[in-house]
Amino acid sequence: MNVRELIDILNDQPPDAEVELAVIAPVETDSDDITVDRYPVDGVLPWTDDDDDDGGLVIWLIGGEEDDVDLFLDAIEQDAT
Repeated sequence: MNVRELIDILNDQPPDAEVELAVIAPVETDSDDITVDRYPVDGVLPWTDDDDDDGGLVIWLIGGEEDDVDLFLDAIEQDAT
């Protein structure tokens, strides 16, 4: 999904609605059972994707357990200096 598509989707939503990340993952590798973890969006991080052949810019929506997000953002800040 590109930024324009996300903006279009969000424009159709109530402006005071909460935005969350929903991470869906299998409970076990060979199982049809899934788990859904929900997190508030705590930040937005522009990222140059080294794995992309184009070296394109991607936008990460950051969310997770508060302590983990704080540690991640602190580590990113230190790497940027």
